[in-house]
Amino acid sequence: MSLIHIYFVGKDNFCLIHVSLVPVLGVVGEQKTKPTQHSVRELRALGLTPDLLACRSAQPLIGSAKEKLSQFCHVPVENILNIHDVPNIWHVPLILRNQKAHEAIIKQLNLSRSAGPPELRDWTLMAESYDNLSTSVKIALVGKYTNLSDSYLSVVKALLHASVACSQKPSIQWVSASDLEDATAASAPDAHTKAWETLKGSSCILIPGGFGDRGISGMILAAKYARENKVPYLGICLGMQISVIEMSRHVLGLGNADSEEFNTDTPDCVVMYMPEVSKTHLGNTMRLGCRRTFFRKPDCLTSKLYGNPPHVDERHRHRYEVNPSFVPMLENAGLQFVGCDESGNRMEIVELQDHPFYIGVQFHPEFKSRPRKPSPPFTGLILAATERMRTLTNVSNGDAGASE
Repeated sequence: MSLIHIYFVGKDNFCLIHVSLVPVLGVVGEQKTKPTQHSVRELRALGLTPDLLACRSAQPLIGSAKEKLSQFCHVPVENILNIHDVPNIWHVPLILRNQKAHEAIIKQLNLSRSAGPPELRDWTLMAESYDNLSTSVKIALVGKYTNLSDSYLSVVKALLHASVACSQKPSIQWVSASDLEDATAASAPDAHTKAWETLKGSSCILIPGGFGDRGISGMILAAKYARENKVPYLGICLGMQISVIEMSRHVLGLGNADSEEFNTDTPDCVVMYMPEVSKTHLGNTMRLGCRRTFFRKPDCLTSKLYGNPPHVDERHRHRYEVNPSFVPMLENAGLQFVGCDESGNRMEIVELQDHPFYIGVQFHPEFKSRPRKPSPPFTGLILAATERMRTLTNVSNGDAGASE
């Protein structure tokens, strides 16, 4: 960004909002404006003058701090916005509206004739309803990168959107896939025991995407536990492939069933490298972007979650896919491939028969999840988990009544 860009688009078509931290230092609790003053000075040295200041702080800015910022940064007091800590992030647009941020931006961009006040009624209800939620749902997220939760940020946000839509607070139980493996029972028994206790104490299981063979055995064990114990399960990308490998090994009896990603020499390659992609040339080896998935069985659960459309458009990011030559065997065993691409050969969605909720998708539905429009597969998972919680509570209460 430079003066050249501003002159190119015109001053009335450019609005610079400078975001800065207003820390509180020392026991006195004084809000310090010097960091913002210095950063504005650096901007001016580059030829940029902020039109608005967006000040982050733990507590609302006091009047004297705003006046000081206005005086030394040459920004009108009404253009100094304060984004202080709130109960949840959905309150941020509301506090910006209350400070009339939209009016300052409209004035700066000269849009008063075409822009109106923001419509945030539904957003307000959503933010306030989250604050009032009293029950939570435990979700076991079994992955490789659980020590760095931001690796699954899109999945976490999708779970939040779906949970709030179901009047639940998400309680994500991080389970390292490697800790579930038999080898960990010998090398780190405490970690192994804790991982299984966490998995079994959750109301549903989710296995997200990932690459590489680390933790795969643990994921297969988690999928097996979900299948055998009727625990709601959602597998995304790699998670769908895990469900195929698990079924092939433990139901079809193909003990060597594997993905070509993990074992290129397996005789039962149930997950294969995409045939149209080169294995020798680097670059452009992934199936990316929004792709269309057609429902092979219109009455399947996934189709109902999406509202019974003939197809859905979801974003993809993968190199491997289910080997179509194994599909008839798997379907005879109860794993139904209910969605595919336009060719009919690339499998996109699987569902397990005689299970309350066991779905795997090759695409990444979390990428299109929004606060007021949660992803249907995630919503289905939370609904199934909530129903499982309710059923277990009723059984527990019934047993308690019988013992009395």
